Amino acid sequence: MKKFFIFLIFPSVVFGQIKKISFPTQNQLYRDIEYLSSDSLEGRESGTKGEAYAAEYIAMRMKGLGLSPKGTNGYFQTFSFSPKINPHSNHEDLTKRISITNVIGFLNNGAKKTVVIGGHYDHLGHGIMGSLHSAKDSAIHNGADDNASGIALMLDLAKELKRKIFSKHSNYLFIAFSGEEMGLLGSNFFCKNPTIDLETLDYMLNFDMVGRLDESKGLAINGVGTSPNWKRELNKANKKSLKLVLSESGTGPSDHTSFYLKDIPVLHFFTGQHEDYHKPSDDIEKINFKGLQIISDFVFRLADQLKENEPMSFTKTKSINNKSPKFTVTLGVMPDYLFQGNGMRIDGVSEGKPASRAGFLKGDVVIQMDTLKIHNMQSYMKGLSLFEKGDSALVKVRRESTVIDKIVVF
Repeated sequence: MKKFFIFLIFPSVVFGQIKKISFPTQNQLYRDIEYLSSDSLEGRESGTKGEAYAAEYIAMRMKGLGLSPKGTNGYFQTFSFSPKINPHSNHEDLTKRISITNVIGFLNNGAKKTVVIGGHYDHLGHGIMGSLHSAKDSAIHNGADDNASGIALMLDLAKELKRKIFSKHSNYLFIAFSGEEMGLLGSNFFCKNPTIDLETLDYMLNFDMVGRLDESKGLAINGVGTSPNWKRELNKANKKSLKLVLSESGTGPSDHTSFYLKDIPVLHFFTGQHEDYHKPSDDIEKINFKGLQIISDFVFRLADQLKENEPMSFTKTKSINNKSPKFTVTLGVMPDYLFQGNGMRIDGVSEGKPASRAGFLKGDVVIQMDTLKIHNMQSYMKGLSLFEKGDSALVKVRRESTVIDKIVVF
């Protein structure tokens, strides 16, 4: 895990004390992720001092970029909630209240319409809840990709949009949400308690886990069905620099969902799952900074194209959740959500799980479960829904040019 040594002093807003921050010599994307994913913030869990220090840092960066405060208390929009008794319960612990903070900055160009650009900055703290870490002992989950990368990208765009103002056609509202890991709390609260008229919002861009662009340059973009203009504009802005994997639905487990439910066109940018997801190993050493800059440049071109367009029209999409079959077993793998070939490509294998016991490897492509052919993620989930704990099944995977058959016990 990355240690972070702190030297530069600035006043703490949340705790009324002095917090020190250092800036290394690397570029600003690196500096932002290094601080936000440092051990000193202890995983930025909502309601902790680490989250508050992260909020102060983001507010300081927004001020340095020349963004106006647009929270309810300067850059901050703080609210409280009662946490769930446990992650699997719908019941709240009414004896406890946790305060968390959204950080909001505004680039006011005097326009009639405003674009929201955001991402969440909270993470799992020591991994008491939500961790996929197999060890029993808690450990700091720094969340470099999830989602220090999204905040760094948001701030980079703020810099470019401030420096290269295209025209006066759009204002830009930058929001760093907290409470995402606990259930999209920050974005939900903002949409119900907005600090700007929601009727003026043109569209919302959400960056969540954008730091792991791989050699294929695959970038998943969800929400392209929320406006009839998205596909055309995205392909025009891309200039073949990225392999775009487009998905229609405006809903999903990230903050764009809260805006979609307010009939606002949205896009969610995502470079894919990986073996370090929700584990202590999600550290800065694994961030692809060149790839992060490529994505930032791509989104800047998109905003440039849209500067003089008419306001984006909104269309409803089918919820991916409504189509997904229910299943009670798992193969114990991390799917490659960017894979577009036939089958379900394995991007990671969890130790001690059915796939690991059967000898499956990262890169294997699941093509059949019993008699069901697997063509994509949807048919893979359908396959899982056919089995219960204790069942066995013949699972076929393609490993390079070879097909391997294994009996898997769930």
